[in-house]
Amino acid sequence: MIKIAPSLLAADIWYLPQQLQQTESAGADYLHLDIMDGCFVPNISYGPAFIKALRPHSSLFFDAHLMVTEPDRFFEDFAAAGADLITVHQEVCLHLHRSLQRIKALGKKAGLALNPATPLSLTEEILTEVDLLLLMGVNPGFSAQSFIPSVLPKIRRLRELREKEGLDFLIEVDGGVNRDNIREIAGAGADVIVAGAAIFHAGDIAAAAAELKKLVENIGR
Repeated sequence: MIKIAPSLLAADIWYLPQQLQQTESAGADYLHLDIMDGCFVPNISYGPAFIKALRPHSSLFFDAHLMVTEPDRFFEDFAAAGADLITVHQEVCLHLHRSLQRIKALGKKAGLALNPATPLSLTEEILTEVDLLLLMGVNPGFSAQSFIPSVLPKIRRLRELREKEGLDFLIEVDGGVNRDNIREIAGAGADVIVAGAAIFHAGDIAAAAAELKKLVENIGR
């Protein structure tokens, strides 16, 4: 079953408890947490203290996406705050294998993220170590961007590589997802689909989340 992960970045912080409750009631699976430092991406979001405060109020799987220049500095903090999955970017990890092993040693699932222009070939030696591989559908940093079409064949190639090598990591896609393209993204091979503006900027958040989940039911691969 394809999982829907509302992105907290697009939520209205003044109404956050209500909006989270609406997404959970609609059947959302993950809560995608975009952690941004203003260096790796041109934006700043929130840190582990915010996640820790949020954790008692949500039963969703916490999907922490670290868009920061020195992610290794923060693994312990986000693990202690309640993250279930910690994802780092290929582009900033000097010793990627060590980083992923450190995340797993904390009892968390380890994810790897690639920007749109980062080739899949850079991941071939590390795929056995990841629980999830996140393909960005936009250049990271801001919500409500348009999906980059060239990412679709990249999703297909990753799915084919996973099948060829007999691996079982999840494929996640984040950025530019909406009701018009979610079925194509799912059909290409995405197992977890992040949606921000398509959910939180809708008039009825619960209905928008439920619609996205309904659209990817019974997708053939």
